[in-house]
Amino acid sequence: MKGRTLTRADLCEAVHEEVGLTRQDCAGLVERTLDLVAEALERGAAVKLSGFGVFQVRAKRARMGRNPKTGEPASIEPRRVIGFRASQVMKARIERALTE
Repeated sequence: MKGRTLTRADLCEAVHEEVGLTRQDCAGLVERTLDLVAEALERGAAVKLSGFGVFQVRAKRARMGRNPKTGEPASIEPRRVIGFRASQVMKARIERALTE
Protein backbone atom coordinates (compact mmCIF):
# COMPACT_ATOMS: atom_id res chain seq x y z
CA MET A 1 0.00 0.00 0.00
CA LYS A 2 3.01 2.28 0.37
CA GLY A 3 2.98 5.25 -1.99
CA ARG A 4 -0.56 4.56 -3.18
CA THR A 5 -3.68 6.61 -2.57
CA LEU A 6 -6.17 5.08 -0.15
CA THR A 7 -9.59 4.97 -1.83
CA ARG A 8 -13.15 4.34 -0.66
CA ALA A 9 -12.89 0.88 -2.20
CA ASP A 10 -9.78 0.21 -0.08
CA LEU A 11 -11.65 1.32 3.04
CA CYS A 12 -14.60 -0.92 2.18
CA GLU A 13 -12.31 -3.89 1.60
CA ALA A 14 -10.50 -3.29 4.91
CA VAL A 15 -13.82 -3.13 6.80
CA HIS A 16 -14.98 -6.29 5.01
CA GLU A 17 -11.82 -8.18 6.01
CA GLU A 18 -11.88 -6.93 9.61
CA VAL A 19 -15.61 -7.14 10.39
CA GLY A 20 -16.80 -9.79 7.99
CA LEU A 21 -19.90 -7.98 6.73
CA THR A 22 -20.81 -8.27 3.07
CA ARG A 23 -18.95 -5.94 0.72
CA GLN A 24 -22.22 -4.15 -0.03
CA ASP A 25 -22.90 -3.57 3.69
CA CYS A 26 -19.32 -2.37 4.18
CA ALA A 27 -19.64 0.04 1.26
CA GLY A 28 -22.84 1.45 2.80
CA LEU A 29 -21.13 1.78 6.18
CA VAL A 30 -18.15 3.65 4.74
CA GLU A 31 -20.40 5.91 2.65
CA ARG A 32 -22.61 6.75 5.63
CA THR A 33 -19.58 7.53 7.79
CA LEU A 34 -18.17 9.88 5.17
CA ASP A 35 -21.61 11.49 4.74
CA LEU A 36 -21.82 12.14 8.49
CA VAL A 37 -18.39 13.78 8.48
CA ALA A 38 -19.33 15.94 5.47
CA GLU A 39 -22.66 16.95 7.03
CA ALA A 40 -20.96 17.99 10.27
CA LEU A 41 -18.40 20.08 8.36
CA GLU A 42 -21.19 21.69 6.30
CA ARG A 43 -22.78 22.82 9.59
CA GLY A 44 -19.43 24.28 10.67
CA ALA A 45 -18.88 21.68 13.39
CA ALA A 46 -15.46 20.18 14.09
CA VAL A 47 -15.07 16.43 13.58
CA LYS A 48 -12.74 14.84 16.14
CA LEU A 49 -11.57 11.29 15.56
CA SER A 50 -9.78 10.31 18.75
CA GLY A 51 -6.25 9.12 18.10
CA PHE A 52 -6.44 10.36 14.50
CA GLY A 53 -7.10 14.11 14.40
CA VAL A 54 -9.57 16.94 14.00
CA PHE A 55 -11.20 18.26 10.82
CA GLN A 56 -12.33 21.89 11.15
CA VAL A 57 -13.91 24.52 8.93
CA ARG A 58 -12.05 27.82 9.05
CA ALA A 59 -13.12 31.17 7.67
CA LYS A 60 -10.54 32.97 5.54
CA ARG A 61 -10.84 36.72 5.12
CA ALA A 62 -10.90 38.58 1.86
CA ARG A 63 -7.43 39.65 0.76
CA MET A 64 -5.43 40.93 -2.14
CA GLY A 65 -3.43 38.40 -4.11
CA ARG A 66 -1.81 38.20 -7.52
CA ASN A 67 -2.70 36.51 -10.75
CA PRO A 68 0.27 34.11 -11.09
CA LYS A 69 0.18 34.29 -14.87
CA THR A 70 0.12 38.08 -15.31
CA GLY A 71 1.31 39.34 -11.94
CA GLU A 72 -1.71 41.66 -11.77
CA PRO A 73 -3.21 42.27 -8.32
CA ALA A 74 -6.45 40.35 -7.80
CA SER A 75 -9.04 40.38 -5.06
CA ILE A 76 -9.55 37.03 -3.32
CA GLU A 77 -13.05 36.63 -1.88
CA PRO A 78 -13.65 35.40 1.69
CA ARG A 79 -14.22 31.66 1.86
CA ARG A 80 -14.44 28.69 4.17
CA VAL A 81 -11.77 25.99 4.01
CA ILE A 82 -11.35 22.62 5.67
CA GLY A 83 -8.31 22.10 7.83
CA PHE A 84 -6.94 18.98 9.46
CA ARG A 85 -4.81 18.79 12.58
CA ALA A 86 -3.32 15.39 13.35
CA SER A 87 -3.43 14.09 16.92
CA GLN A 88 -0.24 13.49 18.89
CA VAL A 89 -0.86 9.75 18.54
CA MET A 90 -0.99 10.05 14.74
CA LYS A 91 2.06 12.31 14.61
CA ALA A 92 4.06 9.81 16.67
CA ARG A 93 2.90 6.96 14.45
CA ILE A 94 3.97 8.79 11.28
CA GLU A 95 7.30 9.68 12.81
CA ARG A 96 7.95 6.02 13.72
CA ALA A 97 7.03 4.92 10.20
CA LEU A 98 9.45 7.43 8.67
CA THR A 99 12.37 6.26 10.82
CA GLU A 100 11.91 2.56 10.04
